[in-house]
Amino acid sequence: MAYGRGGMGGMGGGMGNMQNLMKQAQKMQEEMQETEKLLDEWEIVGTAGGEAVVVYMNAKKIIDGIEIDKEVVDPEDSEMLEDLILAAILDGYKKADAVYQEKMSKFGAMGGLGGGLL
Repeated sequence: MAYGRGGMGGMGGGMGNMQNLMKQAQKMQEEMQETEKLLDEWEIVGTAGGEAVVVYMNAKKIIDGIEIDKEVVDPEDSEMLEDLILAAILDGYKKADAVYQEKMSKFGAMGGLGGGLL
């Protein structure tokens, strides 16, 4: 089977474009993995009650610590403490969403798989 000048050349150019796309996709995946690691290590601090309650989490909303000022621990009013803890968590979630969106937005739809839960 004989090919004219444009026969294989057109296919060869298409293969080169495909290789470039594959390299770009691999690079994007590597960058996304690096960003995911950064989000795991990013410290977010949520607060409530003038820092009477402080919640520590990463940008993926994994809570790894809570500090409570002894002044807000009232055995007669546990509901207030519960509200402060919830408010600090929600403050942290809001901040984590902002960081997640900022860092993952460059990946388009691929970057939206797992963040922004609230």
